[in-house]
Amino acid sequence: MDLRALRYFIAVLEAGSLSRAAGTLYIAQPALTAQIKKLEGELGARLFERSHAGVTPTPAGQQLYEDARRLLSDAAAMRERIQRLPQGPEGSVTIAVPFLLSSLIMGPLLAHLKESHPRIRVFVLDDLSLMVKKAMLDRRADIGILVDAAQVEGLHCRPLVREAMYFCGHDPGGAVRALLRKPPGANAIAATTGTVAGAAAATARPTIDFADAAAQPLVLQSRRYSIRQRVEEAAAARGVALNIAHEHDSARVIRSLYACGGGFTFTPACALGDAPAAGPDWMVARVVNPELTRSYTLATTADREVDGVMQVVMEALIAVVLELVVSGKWEAVV
Repeated sequence: MDLRALRYFIAVLEAGSLSRAAGTLYIAQPALTAQIKKLEGELGARLFERSHAGVTPTPAGQQLYEDARRLLSDAAAMRERIQRLPQGPEGSVTIAVPFLLSSLIMGPLLAHLKESHPRIRVFVLDDLSLMVKKAMLDRRADIGILVDAAQVEGLHCRPLVREAMYFCGHDPGGAVRALLRKPPGANAIAATTGTVAGAAAATARPTIDFADAAAQPLVLQSRRYSIRQRVEEAAAARGVALNIAHEHDSARVIRSLYACGGGFTFTPACALGDAPAAGPDWMVARVVNPELTRSYTLATTADREVDGVMQVVMEALIAVVLELVVSGKWEAVV
């Protein structure tokens, strides 16, 4: 196996077709097909499912794709190291992050690192919170942002940020809006110990009692998801039933339902920016009695020493989070 074969493989997977990849690579299709078959023989696994529509990766092919991209990136970094003297830390780091959080923090983080440390390559795994934890335990990621996991065996965890949960949806008749309370004089989440930041925006939000929110037609994911678990815990503690109108695991389906008025949902502060454009009947309220919160921890593998590249990335991540909170772009506490 050589790097060229891996480049050919990546080109085929991304093109979804041997013929299109051959055109991009400027080689004959039979030669490319032979290279792929040779690679499959060397690995002892089939990498593609072939059909009249093109090719799709098998599980082995998908795994090779992820590994090959990182390997080629590391090879490029090695070539640069040989060609010129190092100018600051260099290497690659993989970050696992919950997908609800990734749109808020990963753009600023990657842009910052590109400017400040261009020799550091960052790969991102954005997935469900439980899969982020699994990626860390499986050592597929160097740094992880975990949800509501203060301590995990095998990982070193440190508090990062805590945010409130909100109740949102379309309320054309104003029935739910009538249940809201005016913003209190101080944000409850800001009353706990820690550095208070982002409180101004949160304080401006009206509040809704959890029992009143639970009685509305709800659009929720299943119980294996962390947000649903927090809602179920609050319902059990208050002895109230949840009025579930729709239950789907797809985040896109959930968003589509509450965006079209199919019900209300609970969402963390980090995802408020992904909500539909505000309109006269769009309602967002912070949940109280009890207040639902969501905590994030920064995790690394416990038995692995944090190297210089990882340290740079973690410090940049913490700085980005702090800036988002202090500026009010993220209604949270650090």
